Amino acid sequence: MAISRDDVMKALTGVTVDAAGTTLTGSGRLSQVVVDPNNRVMFSILVDPSEAERFEPVRRAAEGKVLSIPGVTGVFASLTSERGPGHQAQSTAAPRPVQAPRPGAPPNQGPQLPGVRHIVAVASGKGGVGKSTTACNLALALKAQGLKVGLLDADIYGPSVPKLFGLSGKPNVVDNKAMEPMVGYGLKVMSIGFLIEPETAMIWRGPMVQSAITQMLRDVLWGELDVLLVDMPPGTGDAQLTMAQATPLSGAVIVSTPQDLALIDARRGVTMFKKVAVPILGVIENMATFICPNCGHASHIFGHGGARHEAERLGVPFLGEVPLNMTIRETSDSGRPVVATDPDGPQAQVYREIAAKLWSNLSGAPAGRAAPKIVFE
Repeated sequence: MAISRDDVMKALTGVTVDAAGTTLTGSGRLSQVVVDPNNRVMFSILVDPSEAERFEPVRRAAEGKVLSIPGVTGVFASLTSERGPGHQAQSTAAPRPVQAPRPGAPPNQGPQLPGVRHIVAVASGKGGVGKSTTACNLALALKAQGLKVGLLDADIYGPSVPKLFGLSGKPNVVDNKAMEPMVGYGLKVMSIGFLIEPETAMIWRGPMVQSAITQMLRDVLWGELDVLLVDMPPGTGDAQLTMAQATPLSGAVIVSTPQDLALIDARRGVTMFKKVAVPILGVIENMATFICPNCGHASHIFGHGGARHEAERLGVPFLGEVPLNMTIRETSDSGRPVVATDPDGPQAQVYREIAAKLWSNLSGAPAGRAAPKIVFE
């Protein structure tokens, strides 16, 4: 049964926004009502930032009304603030019980996620630089230090984390309110890839992407975490701004390959995060060197040292180099990340060293200290 926009609008006439009984559809606050081919419904409610708490019950009531339509398979609803001409619409996250913002947090960032100590964006200026593989193995390397770690796949258009972890199925929903994350190699993992069919093309506009990311971040039962890594989509668009402006990021990690074309885009990523007052925790040079498995000759297929030099030029930390290696590629394709399946191998050692530097930059603890050895079953 196909759901139409008119079906949604009819349901939303039953939601009022004030004591006078003004309906949501008649209030002028309803925006971007979209129904996708799988009968998932996306819409935004326009509010002033000061109205966010008051309108949260309206948002939830609207979600409930739409969910009650026979055939609807899911709802992404958000509160959105338009701050005047020339400003980007800013998604206002649904407030669960929240902690106060961390000391020194940039004033434009949202409330802390309960129980989550640090949220770190893993970003790149362009696609194809191995960002998702890096985020996956970096998360596992942080866990190998004895930390509690989660990984959010925020790449709506090209989710890779389910494949990288060999995970399938759909997450459990608790009380029709929040999702339990999937678990891969001891990590808590969430991705839009768990909610759609693998071949589905995500033909979504900006507000829909913002809403989906907000829900996957705040409507997931992450529990107690030392670090939540967020695998960002490539670029510097709506998704990145949503994370940077509405999330209490502790910082960002930029992944780039050594060649000039990738570094140009990496610079844009660094610049974007600096403009929204998000600290750059470091730059990683991926696919840095290829060692021939037959003769041992080292080849710099994409150049070498470009990301290190760029980090020095921009005045941000350099976290390390990851080689262009067949083992990393093969284990990633098979859903068996190298840090989990070969924790004592040379490739895993590279990621562990990078993770130690990252944790040092986050916590102020000395990098390179001995960490407990984790055995993955």
